[in-house]
Amino acid sequence: MVDRNYTVDGRNLIVELHGELDHHVAEEIREEIDAAINQNSIKNVIFNFKNINFMDSSGVGVVIGRYRIVSKLGGKVAITNLNPQVKRILDLSGMNKIIQIYDTCEEAISSL
Repeated sequence: MVDRNYTVDGRNLIVELHGELDHHVAEEIREEIDAAINQNSIKNVIFNFKNINFMDSSGVGVVIGRYRIVSKLGGKVAITNLNPQVKRILDLSGMNKIIQIYDTCEEAISSL
């Protein structure tokens, strides 16, 4: 189970997730983010992973899929507030080479 909060800040969508981003919730999260992108003319997606304590390959797929969508719109995806375990997953998957990682959401917003 993962709690989530979506905040629209201009053309940025800030996705705050709490808990585990895994195969149990990935499809639902994917659909919710895609709907928010379409309904709000979102250009950039910022994932705040401050409260994510576990992520599997389905979670990686959620991030990569949103990267593909917003890239086509000329936008970017950023990830903030990583804990060491999730950072290791991102490093192993190679996502850190295509997606910017920031310490805070404020940093990400000012850079996008």
